[in-house]
Amino acid sequence: MTAIASRSQLRMSYLRWALVTVPAVLLLGTLSGRASGSGYGNPWFDALVKPEAMPPGWMFGVAWTILYILLGLALAMILNARGARGRSLALALFFAQLLLNYSWSPIFFALHEVRVALFVLAAIFGLSIATTVRFAKVRRGAALLMLPYLTWLCFAGFLNYKIIELNPEAEALVPREGSADIEL
Repeated sequence: MTAIASRSQLRMSYLRWALVTVPAVLLLGTLSGRASGSGYGNPWFDALVKPEAMPPGWMFGVAWTILYILLGLALAMILNARGARGRSLALALFFAQLLLNYSWSPIFFALHEVRVALFVLAAIFGLSIATTVRFAKVRRGAALLMLPYLTWLCFAGFLNYKIIELNPEAEALVPREGSADIEL
């Protein structure tokens, strides 16, 4: 068989990838957030002074669901681009930023390391820009799907910075679970 795949075959191949990548990216992101007690309802987070620009809690769930779906679709596009030059580097950058993304919630919400979390966000942003540039060289559509994520990372960085500014002692606000600190 020497024929090149038809458009419908390529589309089906992409859909098969997306049926794996979208749920995987979404599930792992959800597990990271849930395991670290992210968001409202976390006693430490609830005790923080929030910036005026802080959206309501439900908005974070909606935003991250959409963003993880877009990331999963972008990943599927790159995985489907077998033989494309630069694909391996694009995938390596994507997975590096995604692992850092999944580490942010435990660092911020479980460990209460708000300053470290800001540096992690900066690293995620830098890797995501590099990923987007590499994605553009492989599949332009995949790079476009990264743009809402980059925008949200900027907003998340702003919120993280403002929380540090408004809560200079945020790390010590509420003892960590399992901490030897004694509450008086």
